[in-house]
Amino acid sequence: MGLPNPEDEEEALGLPPAARGLLAHLRARRSIRRYRPDPLPEALVRACLEAARWAPSAHNRQPWRFAVVRDPERKARLARAMGERLAADRRADGVPEEEIAAEVGRSVARITGAPVVLVICLSMAEMDRYPDPRRQAAERAMAIQSVAMAGQNLLLMAHALGLGACWMCAPLFCPETVREVLGLPADWEPQGLVTLGVPAGMPPPRSRRPLHAFTRWL
Repeated sequence: MGLPNPEDEEEALGLPPAARGLLAHLRARRSIRRYRPDPLPEALVRACLEAARWAPSAHNRQPWRFAVVRDPERKARLARAMGERLAADRRADGVPEEEIAAEVGRSVARITGAPVVLVICLSMAEMDRYPDPRRQAAERAMAIQSVAMAGQNLLLMAHALGLGACWMCAPLFCPETVREVLGLPADWEPQGLVTLGVPAGMPPPRSRRPLHAFTRWL
């Protein structure tokens, strides 16, 4: 049984042309992990960041911070340092050395093979402060959600520009390493790493679970 025809689904929903175009754009986006070596014009990177900064955010505090890494040596140092931390964690898990080497190799290749690496960080500096842990945890969750929405805006703009991008969660496992290698301010908490470049190929079509599998109408 083949994948459903997106055009048939859009027609069934009765969407106007603009909405159908947006839905088609969302469906066409892919996580791209291999890039051509072409350098990216700064204007394209700025366009992605401009889209990110217009994401919704809690209290409109805009808690996102962006580090743009283009220098090959800086990218290599970041990849090596993150790889060393990954290897140490996996050894503690009892993973065989050959598997660790393969995991580290994939991670290093993804980072160093991208013309641009964007490190997306969270800052709580301008968020509200509460005396109790319950509300403070909720405030932090709101900030994390805000940063994630900025990241989604960035990915969608990259796709609109014909670029490839992929969100990597690896900085969550080694935030101190990322902050130290890049010399980031103390309040910048790395949340994700987005590789960016001209795609070296497109992955195959993807599928999604049907809407009814995770939706309740009340």
